[in-house]
Amino acid sequence: MTAARITQPAEEQDSPPSPFELHAEHYNQWFTRHPHAYASELAAIRELWPATANSLEIGAGAGHFAAPLGITTGVEPAEAMRQLATAKGIQCVDAKAEHLPFATHTFHAVLMVTTICFVDDPAQSLAEASRVLRPGGTLIVAFVDRHTPLGQEYQRNRQQSLFYRAARFFGTDEITALLTQAGLIDLDYRQTLFTHPNQMTAPDPVRPGYGQGAFVAVRARKPEAAPC
Repeated sequence: MTAARITQPAEEQDSPPSPFELHAEHYNQWFTRHPHAYASELAAIRELWPATANSLEIGAGAGHFAAPLGITTGVEPAEAMRQLATAKGIQCVDAKAEHLPFATHTFHAVLMVTTICFVDDPAQSLAEASRVLRPGGTLIVAFVDRHTPLGQEYQRNRQQSLFYRAARFFGTDEITALLTQAGLIDLDYRQTLFTHPNQMTAPDPVRPGYGQGAFVAVRARKPEAAPC
């Protein structure tokens, strides 16, 4: 399957480069500097991720989650990030979450990791993720819960952050409402990062539910097609 490329409107083409474009290597180094936090986040997603080769990551970044999960197709609007993901064997398309360049019912599974806080329209992004899922397919949305101490710290300091300055942080209840609004069902939750990433000496455990761990992964399912 060859992904069609979206041409962005002129006003988007002329907009200033994103921090993910300008500081891609700095972002990439976060995973090297915080290996236990990264391992914890990946483990939480693995507990929910289905075994399928036909999958997509929206906001693939440098491919830190797509590559180990076997995801070979990604969407990423920052060219510098796409280059890093491509080096990991991911076919990364230049597009945004609100306008995915794929046919309806293309993928068995879709992943969004810390992407929802950067999109312009969260509801439209999840509607698009649902659209490209096949009936019965899986969507996983992972994010930093704004109601946790780490989420509150990120919010307080976001004006000093290269990346979080323009972010909008969500609570798990808000993500739940958005997924339900998109028509997705059977929500299941995993949480981790009970320790601050700067203080971790080993990966944190992954536990069901939410409310304590700063990093939350939510799995939702697209309903099966109604019988004829």
